[in-house]
Amino acid sequence: MKHLGVLAHSTGGAALCFLAFCEEGFHRTGRNEHPDVTLNYIAFGYSMPAWESGDHATVRATLATSAQRLARAGADFFVCPDNTAHMALEVPGPDLPLPGLHIAEVVADQAAAEGRTRVGVLGTRYTMDGSLYPQALAARGITAVLPEADDRDLVNEVIFKELVNGVISDTSRQEYLHVIERLADRGCDAVALVCTEIPLLITPDVSSLPTLDSTRLLARAAYDVAVGERAMPDWRGGPR
Repeated sequence: MKHLGVLAHSTGGAALCFLAFCEEGFHRTGRNEHPDVTLNYIAFGYSMPAWESGDHATVRATLATSAQRLARAGADFFVCPDNTAHMALEVPGPDLPLPGLHIAEVVADQAAAEGRTRVGVLGTRYTMDGSLYPQALAARGITAVLPEADDRDLVNEVIFKELVNGVISDTSRQEYLHVIERLADRGCDAVALVCTEIPLLITPDVSSLPTLDSTRLLARAAYDVAVGERAMPDWRGGPR
């Protein structure tokens, strides 16, 4: 089995990914056993000035420090359960010391496997305004659909004022569900939850659209790699 390194960049998403990976072992084997996993987290608040200024290279350098720590801890590969962070990881630069799964590729693969053709995208404003998901989905013949501007503002505000701080609000849940309903009205056949904290708020049983849970999909893909059921990734940061 391979040793997983979790390269954390936001609290709730990293914790949920770690938990989902560990629980996957019990789901598959019936035992409280799973491949080795190490998590490293440099608090994302230190990177917010760079995010705000668009300095992705500085964010990448911080993430690379975590990747180096994971490599020294013996990890064979990494996942980063933070969609926005992948925008920085894609910046050209020295190879990271470990290969990693790309979260957008994992989500897009699942969308394609389910036969989706038009997927709503919910995430931070950085992710929604960026090319991460339009590119990954388009490569599989799937259209990425963004919420309208006011809805994008709402989604982003809830993430940064509530979800990353561990606040789960019924009011915000209802607001998100209305956003998802409007995406359904625009012809979406699924919604991608591509801030890794959103699955803490929106679960499949309440959503009017099928959900693509980036956090748990990444954890399951990581488990597949760790037990040899999925090929070891070769991406080490930089453009896909």
